[in-house]
Amino acid sequence: MLNQYETVFIATPVLSEAQMKETVKKFKSVITGQGGKIVHEENWGLRKLAYPIQKKSTGFYYLVEFKAEGSLIEKLETEFRRDERIIRFLTFRMDKYAIEYAEKKRRLKKEIKDENKVEE
Repeated sequence: MLNQYETVFIATPVLSEAQMKETVKKFKSVITGQGGKIVHEENWGLRKLAYPIQKKSTGFYYLVEFKAEGSLIEKLETEFRRDERIIRFLTFRMDKYAIEYAEKKRRLKKEIKDENKVEE
């Protein structure tokens, strides 16, 4: 039985766009390489941190929602810890309510986007 997870990681702000894409690709391949399936992803971009981390006040935020075996999480988090580009990460298992909420939020976002296209 695959569980659904959401992971958000923050990469150091000194990365170029190409380096950030490479970082995202690496962690997505860790997920898919271990039999995980990516459901959704969002690039939240450069944001101000709530408090300085490693003397940095901003970071690149990235969210990945995926389905995987529980054993994958340990491997993924080990990779986050080993990678000096990652300054923070958080992964949690989504219950059915969190999954429904995330799907509803995406649907609403898409509807608003579609409505805006119609108005143009």
